[in-house]
Amino acid sequence: MKKKRMKKVVKIGKVEKLVYSFALFLLVALPFTIVFLQATLSKINVQVEQVKKEIRTQEKKNESLSMKINELASLDKIIEVAHKQGLSYNNDNIKSVE
Repeated sequence: MKKKRMKKVVKIGKVEKLVYSFALFLLVALPFTIVFLQATLSKINVQVEQVKKEIRTQEKKNESLSMKINELASLDKIIEVAHKQGLSYNNDNIKSVE
């Protein structure tokens, strides 16, 4: 008589099914997540560069306006405007306050 070989049937438990399902989900979702995050990072980098460009432009405008203020506040310009208004510059009438 021959002995019959019995094949063992291995049942997968609920916890193992959950672990395998989770691993499969990660395997599928991870590439999509990576691509999405890289696209988001790229978009943010473009926005940062645009803001930096705007800052540089505003700094140039501020520097130009500062130079113009200094030019308009010079003594020569004040005397010129005073003469146009019919006023004269008399150094003896100027008093220093200390």
